[in-house]
Amino acid sequence: MHDGALTDLVQKAQDAFDFAERQLRRLTTNHPGYFPLFTKNGRWHHHSESWTHWCEGFLGGMLWIVARRSQDPWWREKAEEYSRLIEYRKTDRNVHDLGFLFLPTWKVWFELTSESSLKETVLEAGKTLALRFQRNGRYLRSFVAPESLFIDIMMNVELIFYTAAQLGDRLLYEIALDHCLTTRRFLVRGDGSTAHEGIFSTETGEFLHQSTHQGWRGDSCWARGQAWALFGFSTTYAYTNDSRFLDTARACADYFIENTPDHGIPPNDWDEAKHMVNKGGTAYESSAAAIAVCGFLQIADQIENQGVACRYRERAWRTLSTLLSSEFLAERTPGWEGILKHGIYHKRKDIGVDESVMWGDYFLLYALDRLTRFRFSN
Repeated sequence: MHDGALTDLVQKAQDAFDFAERQLRRLTTNHPGYFPLFTKNGRWHHHSESWTHWCEGFLGGMLWIVARRSQDPWWREKAEEYSRLIEYRKTDRNVHDLGFLFLPTWKVWFELTSESSLKETVLEAGKTLALRFQRNGRYLRSFVAPESLFIDIMMNVELIFYTAAQLGDRLLYEIALDHCLTTRRFLVRGDGSTAHEGIFSTETGEFLHQSTHQGWRGDSCWARGQAWALFGFSTTYAYTNDSRFLDTARACADYFIENTPDHGIPPNDWDEAKHMVNKGGTAYESSAAAIAVCGFLQIADQIENQGVACRYRERAWRTLSTLLSSEFLAERTPGWEGILKHGIYHKRKDIGVDESVMWGDYFLLYALDRLTRFRFSN
C-alpha cells in the first residue's frame, strides 16, 4: 500500500476510533455492568443462548485501549470497573478461555502500573488455566469434555506462557509448550488448514479424530478457528523463539489468504462456502477477518525478510480497509449498537449470525490501535 493510501487508511482508523468510543460509551451507560456476546438485530441487550461465558474480557479490553489512547480519567475508571467485575473468574475451572478474560484486562492494567496485586490476579488465572492440562495426550482440555482439544485455546495459552515467565516456572512453561506442540501436530493439516477440535482417548492419550462444533464438518476449515491458529502460533513463537511455531503461523496465514477473496473477509467455513456456491452463498465472518489482521501484523513483525513481511502487512491493511467500509463499519447504520457488522458467533446453533460480536469489535479496535501506532513509528 503506497504512502497516500496508508495515510488515508490511518485517517479512517482514527474516525473509526471516534465512532467506537461513542458506541462503547452508550453501551456502558445504558447497560452498566452488562457483558454482551453478540447483538440481536443490531442490539446488544437481549436474552439468548450464550453457549459458554468466554467474552467478558473483550469489553474491558476495549475500554483499556481507549483509556490508554485518550488519557481520559472517565475511560480509565470504566476500564478498571469492568476489569474488577471479572476478577472472580481467576479461579474459574469451567472454561478454557481465561486468556481471553485476563490478557486484555488485568495484564494490560498491570503493565501500565506495575502494581504487584494486579500481577497476582493474572498469575492466579494462568495457574488455573494450566489445571486443564491432560497428561495423557499432552493438551489443555476444552470446556466441552476431557477428551476435547479446541483450536481456540491457542489464543489462551499465552496466559500460561506469561505466568511461567513471571514466576520462572519451568513446569508451567512445559505445559504450555506441550499443548502447542500437540495442537500443531493434530489440528493443523498439511495444507495449513485447521480443525476446530481434536478428540483423544483419555485412557491412553491417543489421538482419535478431528471434529467441529462451529465449522461445517470435522474435516473442513472454520475461518475463525483458522484466525485463532495463525495469531496463536505467532504468539507462541514470541514466547519460545521456536521456528516451528512461526512456520506453522505462516502456513495458517497463507491458507487464510489464499482461500479468501482479495477484500479479506472469509465465510464462516471455506469448505461449506464451496459447497454452497450454487445454493445462495454464505454469510461473511468479519470477526475472523479482524482477528486475522492482528495476526498478519504480528507475523510481519517476526519475519526478517522484509519483502515477505510486506506481503502479510499489505494483506492486513487491505482487509482493514474493507472492514472500515460502510458495508462493515456500523457508523452509517441507524440504531446499530455494535461497531463491526457481519460477524458470526455460532452458525450451527444459529446464534449471533450476521451480527456484531464482542470479540470482532475488540480485535478491530486492537488492529486500529496497531495501525496508528505503526504509522506514527515509521
